[in-house]
Amino acid sequence: MREITNKFRKALGDDNVLLNEPMSKHTTFRIGGSADIFVTPQGMEGVRSAVELARESGMPYYIIGNGSNLLVKDNGFRGIIIQIYKGLSHIDISDNIVTVGAGALLSAAARKALEYSLTGMECLSGIPGTVGGAVCMNAGAYGGEIKDVFVSGKVLVNGSIEIIDNASSEFGYRTSRIMRESMIVLEAVFRLTKGRYDDIKSKMTELAEQRSLKQPVELPSAGSTFKRPEGYFAGKLIDDSGLRGYKVGMAQVSPKHCGFVVNNGGATAKEVLDLIKHVQETVYNNFGVMLEPEIRIIGE
Repeated sequence: MREITNKFRKALGDDNVLLNEPMSKHTTFRIGGSADIFVTPQGMEGVRSAVELARESGMPYYIIGNGSNLLVKDNGFRGIIIQIYKGLSHIDISDNIVTVGAGALLSAAARKALEYSLTGMECLSGIPGTVGGAVCMNAGAYGGEIKDVFVSGKVLVNGSIEIIDNASSEFGYRTSRIMRESMIVLEAVFRLTKGRYDDIKSKMTELAEQRSLKQPVELPSAGSTFKRPEGYFAGKLIDDSGLRGYKVGMAQVSPKHCGFVVNNGGATAKEVLDLIKHVQETVYNNFGVMLEPEIRIIGE
C-alpha cells in the first residue's frame, strides 16, 4: 500500500492524502471506522487523476461529498475514499445560469442564487449535501427536485470528462442514469428564473423554519433514512408501527420525525443497521411494505 500512497501523494500533494482516516470525521452521522486511504483532490483534473490512480491500484474505492447521505460501517472501508468537496466548490452565475462545482454545498448554491435574486432553488436550500450527490440521486424536498432546474453537467466516465443533459440523465425518484451507471459528477449547470429578492429570501426562511421544527437537525443523522414507498410515507408507517423514539443503543428513530434515524451520541454503525432492520421488519409485518434505505451504506 506504500507504493499506492506515494503515487497519490505525488499526484495530489502530501496534504491531500491521509492514511487510516476516521470516517466519523467526514459523515454527518458522525459514525464510521477508518478508511485505508483518504484523498481530497483539487479541481476536475485532480479528481480524474485520483480516480485513475484508484482504478490502477486494484483497491476498492468510493466517491463521497460531505458525507451527508452515508453510513460507514464500524470496521471502516478497506480501500480508497475520494472526497469531492472543498476542492471543487466553485459557484459562478451569469444571467440566470448557475454553474456549480460538484463539491459545493447545495445550500451554498441556493444562497448564491438568492444574492442574484434568482428563484428555483428555494426548496433545495435546506438539503445538507453537495451538488454532485444531489444531482446523482435527484435530491428533492418540499415538492421540488434537482431535475426541475438541472440543464447539464460534466461527468467523469471511464476516464473521460463528458457532458450530460437533463433528458439523458433519466432522472427518477431519488435516482438517475448518472447513479445507475456510476458516473462521477464534476460540475452542474442550473437554469433559474429572475425573481424578487425579498420573496425568495422569505420562502427560504419559511422552509428553514419548517425543517427546524419538523426534522431533527440538532442531532447527527444522514438525512431521511428511507425512501418514500409508493402510495405511503415512510415516517407515518414507522410512527403507526409504534416505533417513534425506538432505540437500539444510542441509535434512535427520531421522536421529532420518524423518517430519520439519529445518533444520540456515540452510536455505532451496527446499532444503526440493527435499528433499520427492526424498523423494516416491523413495518413489513404491520403493513406489508418493505422500506428501502435512502442512505448509502459502505464498509465492512
